Formats: sequence, structure tokens, C-alpha cells
Amino acid sequence: MTFLWFLSCFTLVGAAFGCGVPAIQPVLSGLSRIVNGEDAIPGSWPWQVSLQDSTGFHFCGGSLISEDWVVTAAHCGVRTSHLVVAGEFDQGSDEENVQVLKIAKVFKNPKFNMLTVRNDITLLKLANKTPDKLQQAALPLLSNAECKTFWGSKISDVMVCAGASGVSSCKGDSGGPLVCRKDESWTLVGIVSWGSSTCSTSTPGVYARVTELIPWVQKILAAN
Repeated sequence: MTFLWFLSCFTLVGAAFGCGVPAIQPVLSGLSRIVNGEDAIPGSWPWQVSLQDSTGFHFCGGSLISEDWVVTAAHCGVRTSHLVVAGEFDQGSDEENVQVLKIAKVFKNPKFNMLTVRNDITLLKLANKTPDKLQQAALPLLSNAECKTFWGSKISDVMVCAGASGVSSCKGDSGGPLVCRKDESWTLVGIVSWGSSTCSTSTPGVYARVTELIPWVQKILAAN
């Protein structure tokens, strides 16, 4: 089964190939639908990973933020028995040179609330450093005021919304990245959190706002 990823937004930091600057540049055609979206160029989103169980079933996405750390959504319920798969473009292919990585520790944000889905972030410490087809879609960011016209008081400062213009998050996207481009570099701004139960493309998807959660991320990384 093809799994979907949210990759770009229209609030499109910069150097030679490095953090946020893929060696293989992605190609975005605009507002393609994330449900039945367009195939990505293999290797153009190198920081993205698939979270899988022992049978190889993909249940959530994530983002590499260093050689041995992955960020994902807290509601994914990741355990150390799960696996991080890097370099996978097509889940239906056995020919890909993927890396299957074990998880040493799971750090769920202690402020995460399943009822309000606030602070929906988890950090995964990998046991070793890192030495169906991936899809992508471009989508616009919404202000929180605009988002509240859809979701009301459910929206808080630790959330950011995107979509509602023919694109939508859906099952299997959870934990994956929302990244924005400035110049030639991409920055992680959101983590797929929640949205329409029917994957409606006229309703914005809701993401954990990474900028509001950076202090907790830095605290965990510094201590581990």
C-alpha cells in the first residue's frame, strides 16, 4: 500500500548540501492532491523515514534531525520494538537499498494530551547512527485564526494548520514532516498530528508546531 507524506508548504534555512539541503533536489508541481498525490524523486527527501512494526507494516512517518535522532508524533505510540526504515521510496519493491534501524529509547513529550492532541511530539534515539512509492504534495499554510474557523477551540499555539485547498492529510501520514522552503534549504515546521476523519481535502490538516516544541527537543538531546 502506498503511504503518503506531507513535504512542502507555500511559505517557502541555506548553504551547500547539508541539513535541509538534499543532494537530489525535489520537484514539486504545485497543489497536487496528497490523497493520490504525485511520486517523489527517489532520494530527494533524505530525512524522511518510515516507522514499521516487526512485520514491515508502515504505521507512521518521521524525520531524521541528526545521525541518531528521529522526531515523530506522540500519538503514534512508538515502542522500542518498532523499526525505523530509512531510504525507502517504494514499499512494493525489494530492490531498494534501505537501512533498517533499531530504536534504543523513546522520549514522549510528558505534556502530550491524547484528548486535545497538544504537544504531539516524540523523539526516538536510534541504537546506531545512520550512515508502495513515496509521495509528495505542496500545500498552503493557514494562520491559526483561519484554522479556528474550521476547528474552533481545538486549535492551540502548539499547532499549525495547512491545506484546505484540495489537499489533506490521511491515515498513515501521522508523524511525517511538514517542511517549508526558503532559498535552497528546507526546514521542519510541523509534524502530522490530526485532521478530518474522512481525509476531507476541504478541511485543513493539523500539525504539531515544531518551533513551540524546540526547547523540549533541545533538553532531551542535550541529556542523551
